[in-house]
Amino acid sequence: MKRAMSLVLAAAMAFSFAACGGASSTSGAASTASGTASGAAIKIGGIGPLTGGAAIYGNAVKNGTELAVEEINAQGGLQFELNFQDDENDPEKSLNAYNNLKDWGMQALLGTVTTQPCLTVAPETAADNMFLLTPSASAADVIKADNAFQVCFTDPNQGVASADYIAENGLATKIAIIYDSSDAYSSGVHDKFKEEAATKGLEIVADEAFTADNKTDFSVQVQKAKSSGAELVFLPIYYSEANLIIQEMNKQGCTASVFGCDGLDGLLTIEGADTSLFEGVMLLTPFAADAQDEKTQNFVSKYEEKYGETPNQFAADAYDGVYAILAACEQGGVTADMDASAVCDALKAAMTQISVDGLTGEGMKWEATGEVNKAPRAVKIQNGAYTAM
Repeated sequence: MKRAMSLVLAAAMAFSFAACGGASSTSGAASTASGTASGAAIKIGGIGPLTGGAAIYGNAVKNGTELAVEEINAQGGLQFELNFQDDENDPEKSLNAYNNLKDWGMQALLGTVTTQPCLTVAPETAADNMFLLTPSASAADVIKADNAFQVCFTDPNQGVASADYIAENGLATKIAIIYDSSDAYSSGVHDKFKEEAATKGLEIVADEAFTADNKTDFSVQVQKAKSSGAELVFLPIYYSEANLIIQEMNKQGCTASVFGCDGLDGLLTIEGADTSLFEGVMLLTPFAADAQDEKTQNFVSKYEEKYGETPNQFAADAYDGVYAILAACEQGGVTADMDASAVCDALKAAMTQISVDGLTGEGMKWEATGEVNKAPRAVKIQNGAYTAM
């Protein structure tokens, strides 16, 4: 089965690489409401970092969500009302945001954006029977309960797909890994990557960890990667730490290529960063803004006009997430007068019955486990932009 899935992923990637309610007032500086719903609307809550070190992710998700909600409401059918709360990538603040949204009357949650806060909020949603669809929290434990689903790939799937892609495209045979052992996302990808690499003939020549308490000096990890003879450094981490590691690689003259997952999406938007150092960095992602299909180009054009920047995969996952909720609401007969628990029951059943042609995958479907089925793409940074491989 693993080999069959690997072949399907490889084939999908080989062919695809070339190639969203009425405005309401809310209290607190860390909340936002948007939409132009007329009449009764289903209340959708969002939670993510709008400030702080992970704000690139949270704002992208908020923007993608807003754009989808505006489009859906303009169609005149089922209406949504959005309230998006800032959690600063802090689990306790994320839980506070969730409680604020419940007080507001939330009927479904699109969030949270990042993994650690979602691991805190998800059990609360399960206890409340509140429907949860996270665009980007990728830990497998996020979807342990039957009320929770993901738009993004799970961490294990990203680890497996990364190892498969590196091996099957001959990118390297000697691999160094630098990862955050204190982070659920990073550790989850790391563990499955290492396991899959062993089956693909990839040699892990260095396996270096850091923690949240020690993530500013990567000289030792990079030195070990360099001295190991690694041809490629795998970074299953977030872009802020990746930026520091790439700088250190440049400083030490480490010429190994760099490959990562969706956490690296954001490198090109780091204020003041020397983006020339990112040339050649590769990452797996479900979305490439330079794809030439009409759906992607329309989304990118609208997003750039509204927000003044190019959307990343987090914006695209959020956009698809709203349309998935719409499809599930229509399939399940959800109406605005239903309470959150009734909405959750309807959406749980509907999610395994719908198929969504989105920005991040054609014919996306969901398992009862909450996992999404779609094929990843790989992109490379060239001339200061993400380009499909």
